[in-house]
Formats: sequence, structure tokens, C-alpha cells
Amino acid sequence: MVALPFDTSEIEELVLRLDAVMAREDTDISDPGGNASDDEVSAELQESPGDLSRDEITQEIESMNDEQKDALVALFWIGRGDAEPEEWDETMLLARERHDGPVSRYLLGQPEVGEFLTEGLDRMTEYGLD
Repeated sequence: MVALPFDTSEIEELVLRLDAVMAREDTDISDPGGNASDDEVSAELQESPGDLSRDEITQEIESMNDEQKDALVALFWIGRGDAEPEEWDETMLLARERHDGPVSRYLLGQPEVGEFLTEGLDRMTEYGLD
């Protein structure tokens, strides 16, 4: 059995916030096509005061300890299919070895980060968590 260095509900909450930020950023339409209803949707989905921003998520991830950051990357890789749950220890070591720059920058640079983290968590749960 594998023990994650954080509670699974923490990852689920982080995924919700990541998805919300990524959805806002993906709605920036350079040429809305002149349809007023499309123009309004783009503006409504952009960050507004009080929203959890990319900077806040960056701070949250970077305030984690090294083991937690490595586990996030390992979950992401398992969810993306780059590793298997049975290879958890090796994947954690690889994440530590390849650590180059902020983990938040790496994860936020991945368009489907929330989906892959969720899939990784699901696969690890099926494999067995303590």
C-alpha cells in the first residue's frame, strides 16, 4: 500500500481550483467574431476580484514540502500514463531527480493538469492507498 503525503481531499480541492483558473485563461478569445453574446462570455469568465488566481495557486503549491511537490508530479505522470501506480516509489524518485524550477510552473504549464491529477489519484486509489 502507498501513503500519499497529503489527504486526497486536498488534491481534489486543488484540482477544482486549477480547473477554474485554467478555464478562465483558456477563454481569452482574440477575435470574438463580432457576436455580442460571445464577447460577453469571454469577459465574464476572466478573473475578477475575490477569485483564486494563478498566483495564489502557485503560492499554495510552492508552500508544500518537497515530498508533497514530488507526489503531485508523480500523480500527474501516473494520470497521464507515463508511469504506473506500482512504480510509485520510482516515480517519486524520478520527480525529485528531474525537479528543475518551480513545480507550480511545470504543472500550470500543462493544459490538462486537473484531469491528469484526478486520473492519477483515481489510479492510485484503485491500486491501494493507506
